[in-house]
Amino acid sequence: MSLTKFTFLYFLYAACLAAVAYFLPFFLPDVKLFVSSFWTLFIFFSGVTYIAYVLAYLGIKRHPETGIMAIMGSITLKMLFSMAFVLIYSLNSKEKGLIMVLNFFSLYLLFSFFEIYALLRNLRHQNK
Repeated sequence: MSLTKFTFLYFLYAACLAAVAYFLPFFLPDVKLFVSSFWTLFIFFSGVTYIAYVLAYLGIKRHPETGIMAIMGSITLKMLFSMAFVLIYSLNSKEKGLIMVLNFFSLYLLFSFFEIYALLRNLRHQNK
């Protein structure tokens, strides 16, 4: 998958996730689903995931035989930045921890699934 195609599909995917997150409180008004800074968390994950994909993509294109190392490096970098974000957020916030944990892991996994899917498509085309 080329970088321009990934960018288009990624922004479409992020827009769909944002639409779900925006309209979900209207369907469940009595339930607190999101932390107060959910959109900050959303923008952080969308940015970090995009940067991680670009780094892995460039690593795969530059040295195809070590593409897996580029993928693992970008995923590790994303995880470290995410853990640092949670640490800083938890030190500065007094909100419920369970809602933050659910928001964090749902966004982390949703964005990671899309990133890994796109990276695996690149590796599949490389093997042909």
